[in-house]
Amino acid sequence: MEKEKHLSPALGYFGSLIALLLLLAPVWLTIVTENFFWLLLLIPDLFSWIGLQIVNPNESCVLVLFGKYSGSIKKNGFYWINPFYTRKKISLRARNLNSEPIKVNDKIGNPIMIGIVLVWKVENTFRAAFEVDDYIRFVDIQSEAAIRKLAGAYPYDNFDDEQAEITLRAGGEEVNQQLEDELRERLEIAGIHVMEARIAYLAYASEIAGAMLRRQQASAIVAARQKIVEGAVSMVEMALDQLSEKQIIDLDEEKKAAMVSNLMVVLCSDKDASPVINTGTLHQ
Repeated sequence: MEKEKHLSPALGYFGSLIALLLLLAPVWLTIVTENFFWLLLLIPDLFSWIGLQIVNPNESCVLVLFGKYSGSIKKNGFYWINPFYTRKKISLRARNLNSEPIKVNDKIGNPIMIGIVLVWKVENTFRAAFEVDDYIRFVDIQSEAAIRKLAGAYPYDNFDDEQAEITLRAGGEEVNQQLEDELRERLEIAGIHVMEARIAYLAYASEIAGAMLRRQQASAIVAARQKIVEGAVSMVEMALDQLSEKQIIDLDEEKKAAMVSNLMVVLCSDKDASPVINTGTLHQ
């Protein structure tokens, strides 16, 4: 397989001077000699002008001569090249791909929406020009394929897969690194250098988003209730210990049970307690 070749052609200023001489000389000779034969020199002059080529910064020009790859000009400047070269300009600038979120299935089959941001640029002009039909379209398609493979390798979260150490939602840099490695491997054939790849959008698909949200809310409520109960038990235990230690009041087992019940209701309730004033005796 051919490799990329770097060309350093002649400067265009020298070619411009020759092209200008080839333009002015036949005209002057025709006027002086009154022989129109000199005008035939305008034909090579035309090819001289065609051979001039400008390469802008962060741009390249791939040159092909009668079906054979001759090389690439990557250094910006003004050049004079063979006028018979077929030229294809390829940008070397960094580009962003902000993919639209697509629906895929995660490792355990849940439909999710996922999109990425990819920063890439052409590194090998020969591969970009000749190894694939359209390298920009190739990047789009291979990025989608990499997204689908990544989503199938990890669960969205560990609600359904508690053994999962890495998830799409919490994987962070490790998941992004896996995405970058996959894209580098896929895009190498087109001479594309992957500068950065990150998950930019991640959510459950609309058909299950409501159910998953309720499940997350329920899990959060259960976790919060567990903390509330743990705190309430500690407070009740502390109250009983201090009442017993300071001998403020003598409580039998029945009264302790009633006190514990009342305190647990007050401490664990999700609403403020409404006090009831007892105007009778303590035992009524």
